[in-house]
Amino acid sequence: MPASQALLETIRSKLFSAVIGDVLDSRGYHHQFLPPEIRPLTPEMVVVGRAMTVLEADCTGDRMGHSGEAAAFGLMFKALDELQADEVYLATGGSPDYAFWGEMMSTRARVLGAAGAVLNGPHRDTAGVLEQGLPVFSVGAFAQDQRMRGRVIDYRCPIEFPNRTRVEPGDIVVGDRDGVVIIPSAVEAEIVELALAKVAGEQDVQRMLEEGVSTQEVFRRTGIM
Repeated sequence: MPASQALLETIRSKLFSAVIGDVLDSRGYHHQFLPPEIRPLTPEMVVVGRAMTVLEADCTGDRMGHSGEAAAFGLMFKALDELQADEVYLATGGSPDYAFWGEMMSTRARVLGAAGAVLNGPHRDTAGVLEQGLPVFSVGAFAQDQRMRGRVIDYRCPIEFPNRTRVEPGDIVVGDRDGVVIIPSAVEAEIVELALAKVAGEQDVQRMLEEGVSTQEVFRRTGIM
């Protein structure tokens, strides 16, 4: 298994968003969670993969441009078709007035082996999206179409969320029922190693608490709580 794929599998099987966020905080990365409104469609959904960043923008009118029908969605089809295995379609930039994602997009992403989609906007076709089995995180369900209202204007570019979280293409995206956190690719190995150690330490903390040790004493001994 390639090293990058093995790292993603370690995260999937052994880590979770909260412990990763704690470690990122400890290393000075204080703005790594996406806005808390971004939630999984079902509580058990987990997404782990590399960011394929997508930038949306609002527009007005059904402008097909010179390229025909596809221009109504900007670069969305091109971005979707270029998704690679283990990548997460990660979109921000538009308003919440239209859906960023739907059933057909889930189908294409699943066929390409993508890890999922994370959207700072709504999704639609909820039943169909769930049927595809691809992890999708969004701000909620809203059926209004993107056409005439928004389009993809760039992808595989740095993007920034309203809460100051910046994501570079290839950063690791980890999402579960507690939120979506971004691991910068430049420090991914260090962060995963520290998170694994923290998980082991938290198991010791759990044991001490069950034995009746006070929280003050537990924190004095371990620095974990």
